[in-house]
Amino acid sequence: MDTPARQAPAFTAHPFDARGIARRFRHSAIFGALSALQPGEAMRFVNDHDPLPLLDQLRDRFGDRVEIVYRQREPGAIVIDFNVVG
Repeated sequence: MDTPARQAPAFTAHPFDARGIARRFRHSAIFGALSALQPGEAMRFVNDHDPLPLLDQLRDRFGDRVEIVYRQREPGAIVIDFNVVG
């Protein structure tokens, strides 16, 4: 008997385009937005570069509470879903 494939949970995504936010405010704005989300919600982050230092900070601050999923990863076009799981 085959086991049904496990489906990923559906998240309610809220758009966050970092390109329109002054660089000096971006990290604070992102932390604030993620802190406001409840489990089952997500923030779809759009940026012009891969924010690797930010991702390290998010992992330190939120741990396993936020799942990081790349949707697009090309030079000049980065889209990441930050899914709040717990």
